[in-house]
Amino acid sequence: MSAKQFSNPVVRWIDHRLPVFSFLDHELHEYPTPKNLNYFWNFGSLAGITLVIMIVTGIVLAMSYTPHVDHAFDSVERIMRDVNHGWLLRYIHMNGASFFFIVVYIHIFRGLYYGSYKAPRELLWMLGVVILLLMMATAFMGYVLPWGQMSFWGATVITNLFSAIPLVGDSIVTLLWGGFSVDNPTLNRFFALHYLMPFLIAGVVILHIIALHRFGSNNPIGIDASGPQDTVPFHPYYTIKDFFGLSVFLSLFAAAVFFFPNFMGHPDNYIPADPMQTPAHIVPEWYFLPFYAILRAVPDKLGGVLAMFGAIAVLFVLPWLDRSPVRSARFRPAFKIFFWLFAIDCVVLGYLGGQPAEGIYVVLSRVATVWYFLHFLVFLPLLSVFETPRPLPQSISSPVLGGGAALAGAAANAAKEKV
Repeated sequence: MSAKQFSNPVVRWIDHRLPVFSFLDHELHEYPTPKNLNYFWNFGSLAGITLVIMIVTGIVLAMSYTPHVDHAFDSVERIMRDVNHGWLLRYIHMNGASFFFIVVYIHIFRGLYYGSYKAPRELLWMLGVVILLLMMATAFMGYVLPWGQMSFWGATVITNLFSAIPLVGDSIVTLLWGGFSVDNPTLNRFFALHYLMPFLIAGVVILHIIALHRFGSNNPIGIDASGPQDTVPFHPYYTIKDFFGLSVFLSLFAAAVFFFPNFMGHPDNYIPADPMQTPAHIVPEWYFLPFYAILRAVPDKLGGVLAMFGAIAVLFVLPWLDRSPVRSARFRPAFKIFFWLFAIDCVVLGYLGGQPAEGIYVVLSRVATVWYFLHFLVFLPLLSVFETPRPLPQSISSPVLGGGAALAGAAANAAKEKV
């Protein structure tokens, strides 16, 4: 759209000199989108909205937070008790982290199921994995800031993992701590990085969207649009769909914030940090539990660290591990079975990560960890060779129009029978 087509003269004047409105109109209004997207495609926009919520609430909370080991815990209590609406801001931010991961994990599993990582969208997928890594780092550092028992000991355990790296491990740990133990310099560093990294995430999200719009969205049947008959403008068709999804999401989010705000947290974090008293069972937040289970499944410290980071690293090379030309699991019956087994395996890892590292839990963690890596490194490459996919439709429109014609025919037959 050219600047002359905007009715508002101020908009036309600005757009002629800085075509931001033309860009937004093309990318958010005219942008051709596959006509068969389902509600699982809502989670990308939900993730973006949740990121904005986290940034806004985080900035306001930072105005009343004191990043010092002697005052951090008390400053959080002051936010909860004395700052106007501080309790609400903190609960939104605290639960927002959990909902952010819920949305992103669903977004990732949707991509896995429908093959959104396949060519030509490999870089789009890899940018998404970068966003996941940055989210994990941001969430970990944010969890340290309240300076409760689980904050302190979680920081101690996780940062100590880097000491397993040969030659440079101890130097990395000292750099992270800002000294020789988790103390005030550590808290200051984590606060500064926790404040910075959401803006870094936002920058990678912009690259993610640019990569998405380069080749367009994938869709449930996994074939590219063959012409205008397979697409619709993004607005109003998908903006309405996104707003409906947003209303459901915000309803669930509000229910968590107002009715069970501490359900996804740990009660020990309401105890001030005490370096002299180790909690009976140190566990990270729920969204780290699958990776924590992988870490503890390997008896060697360095091996556990490599396995934990390898669980993320394998996602970067996924587009080259799954070589099947068919994207969507709808047309890959064997892949669909292994996908659901993998999803169950991830849930099991999450459960085991929250259990004590002893007895049967260790054995099950090792079995689940082996299955996790077998899925990517063995099963997917073998399925690419031996699986026989079902035939694909000729276009995105053909199953839609075919279904409509069939329904029309059935309705006509029913009307004839009544007559």
